Amino acid sequence: MKNTRRSPALPFMIRLLSRIFLLLILLSAPGVLFAGLLIVKGRVTDAQTGEALSYASISFQGTDKGGTTNDNGYFELSTDANQVKLHITLLGYKTAIKTVSGRGQHTVDVKLEAENSTLQEVEVKSGKEPRYRNKNNPAVELIRQVIDHKDENKPGHYDYMEYRQYEKLQIALSNSVEKMKNTKLLRKYQFMLNQSDSTKIAGKALFPVFLEEKLTDNYFRRSPEKSITVVQADKKTKIDKFVDNDGLADYLDNVYQDVDIYKNNIAFVRQQFLSPVAEGAPTFYKYFITDTLKDVSPWRVRMMFAPRNKADMLFKGSMDITLDGHYAITAVELSVSKDINLNWVRDLQVSQQFEPSADGRFYKSKSTVRMDMGIFKGSGGVTGERTVIVSNFVSGKPQPESFYQGAAERVATGADNRQDAYWEANRLDSLTVAERKVYGNIDSLQKMRSFRRTVDIATMLLSGYKSLGPIEIGPLNTFYSFNPVEGFRPRIGGRTTDEFSKRIFFDGHIAYGLRDKRFKYALGATVSLTNRSIYEFPVKSLSVSYSEETQIPGQQLAFLEEDNFLLSFKRGVNNKWLYNKIFQVEFLNEMKNNLTLKTGFRRWEQEPGGGLRYLCRTANGERVIRNITTSELTAELRWAPHEQFYQGKKYRRPIPNAYPIFTFRTTIGIKGLMGGEYNYQQFTLNAYKRFYLSQLGFTDVVVEGGYTRGKLPFPLLTIHRANQTYAYQLESYNLMNFMEFISDHYASINLDHSLNGFLFNKIPLVKKLQLREALSFKMLFGGVRDENMPRNYNDIEFPRDVMQPRSFSHTLSQGPYMEGSIGIANIFKLLRIDVVKRFNYLDHPHVSSWGIRGRIKFTF
Repeated sequence: MKNTRRSPALPFMIRLLSRIFLLLILLSAPGVLFAGLLIVKGRVTDAQTGEALSYASISFQGTDKGGTTNDNGYFELSTDANQVKLHITLLGYKTAIKTVSGRGQHTVDVKLEAENSTLQEVEVKSGKEPRYRNKNNPAVELIRQVIDHKDENKPGHYDYMEYRQYEKLQIALSNSVEKMKNTKLLRKYQFMLNQSDSTKIAGKALFPVFLEEKLTDNYFRRSPEKSITVVQADKKTKIDKFVDNDGLADYLDNVYQDVDIYKNNIAFVRQQFLSPVAEGAPTFYKYFITDTLKDVSPWRVRMMFAPRNKADMLFKGSMDITLDGHYAITAVELSVSKDINLNWVRDLQVSQQFEPSADGRFYKSKSTVRMDMGIFKGSGGVTGERTVIVSNFVSGKPQPESFYQGAAERVATGADNRQDAYWEANRLDSLTVAERKVYGNIDSLQKMRSFRRTVDIATMLLSGYKSLGPIEIGPLNTFYSFNPVEGFRPRIGGRTTDEFSKRIFFDGHIAYGLRDKRFKYALGATVSLTNRSIYEFPVKSLSVSYSEETQIPGQQLAFLEEDNFLLSFKRGVNNKWLYNKIFQVEFLNEMKNNLTLKTGFRRWEQEPGGGLRYLCRTANGERVIRNITTSELTAELRWAPHEQFYQGKKYRRPIPNAYPIFTFRTTIGIKGLMGGEYNYQQFTLNAYKRFYLSQLGFTDVVVEGGYTRGKLPFPLLTIHRANQTYAYQLESYNLMNFMEFISDHYASINLDHSLNGFLFNKIPLVKKLQLREALSFKMLFGGVRDENMPRNYNDIEFPRDVMQPRSFSHTLSQGPYMEGSIGIANIFKLLRIDVVKRFNYLDHPHVSSWGIRGRIKFTF
């Protein structure tokens, strides 16, 4: 729920986990002695035919632990009990019960006998499994009743409701049992590894490294709709100085977010899954009735469901449904197929229970989401589990009207400093021994010199900054770069940290071009106007800076640094640069309602360099303009509802969601103020939104428009963002040359669509590569008014190459510029390659109609 800047796509999760979880060194070789388990493995088959039975339900009697058989009939469960009774059920077969005793590993082969079963008046005959059909299928008829009654059963159907909620989010390192031996590499961390949990996942031990608990009181009013959360207690492990603890919690909450089974599309691990009770679900799912539960009131039916196409973004699992005419869901178990195109996720389990309220309708009383992530099957990984428990549920009780007028989220006094006694009295779930130790373990870990040294090295490699206590040097990727104007360009920079001051921050750098033999530098100071750091939301700060630096005209994206080594490699002609002298003052005010205001002043003196010259016609020929000076007042208003982000070393990494982001900017140039030469006004409005299209993926849409008022030379008009690198840039035109198009009014639309493997997942062999389809289309309208066309004496002409009468900059007078691309994403789970096509303005010099661009991004 925070403000952010858009940033280049990087393998964000790897960076994040590397900083927190001992840099993932523990993933490859963890080892520790652990308590014994009762592990049950086996296979379920048809007693007559011997065929494997998939999606059979397996559970331990008297517990909520269980699962289903895979596509080949195999299953594996574990428990810390000494003896269990195993229940095996499947539609059309008699229930089997197996007793297993003694710690250790047991293999149980189950042969199910066929039977005839009935549900009300519909008879289901067993035998060889017939071809699945929706028509005359009692399971489909029942699920359609559930769909028809969703409105009366889904959350929010009460006029008023209130409840207490306890949340527990745990992240743990995990590895197979066979690798849990003593390892020399981890001898220093045995105090952590000795507190493992080996009961939750069969054959694996878990080492908790992050734990967050939150206790809240929640209130809801339907009309007018208002939700209020009062945080009574909040406690989390903190890795100070290395990570953004609040941003990490937001990120993990987003990844392990709660599931609403009644929604048509369930946003989960940044993907859209079609719910098994969505309106169109019977087209994509298969349903099987496995049992009728008559020992509860009302009677319930247990139903299994599975995707028709195992590679689609769908769930498999089971649900219990009431037979009282309301068809409410009282329990649900969800998992995903191993064939699904879901990066890094090796296993996913969701379990939910519902309880009746005073009026007989059901509310969700407990939800558990567990996900195991790793690079390779069988290797070490990271397992996360989020548990949500609801108590004291009351419906139909309104609060005073004044209560609903306050903020949506409120924090009780002392909520982040509750003592152990408070948690013991109010915690709605128990902690394991390993979970109880994690708070102290992390505190001890941060005091260890070896841990601090390891994290410092990883931070330097992954974020680009080397910490030296009160200062840090970086970014490392800018220490060496090159371009045609400056030649080789060594640079060194740095900034202060919280250890220097928590209120005042300094930053700067110095560089030198070996070809142009000129020094460049920048100096800046920022003062926090709160008691927090300038990297802690919400920020309120005042900054002053001065720089003498180079820039490619039109390349003013905040997250791009042209002296980045990787961006030094460019196609085509790239010898037209600016030498800028910029003095800037900026006030930043971020508000908790996700509204951000920036205001400031900038004095900008720009001098053309390299192959760029500012020329104007006179009665005596051409005259060279050495520089242009402007003085500007600037303002930016940004609204990003429900936004969340992770705060990195330099940029904020957004957590995508379905909410829009609006940004309005205005610039007012004042002639005569500190040498300003022009009066003008510029206005820009930008809107961004992600649209989720269920099984067809999602589309990112960016719409922008701008207008410049005043008579101005071309350097002060809009020079549209071009890209001559070999990287695919979402916010630039990837086959447009630098300075190719200029406008004083424009409108653009940018569409980038990911199909998430919808087509590739249906192609044999290809689907095993887990590739994903990507499509994009960009269109730019614009023009230059007559008053800003260089037609008269003393007007600065559009730039042209030396000895070439034709300008290399153009207006969009012949219609909109258009380009599109078709790409393959998720190559090696990180890389996207696009074939880009430029559709028009192909007669311009040095342009290409086709190109290949690449982009690195971490996605689930």
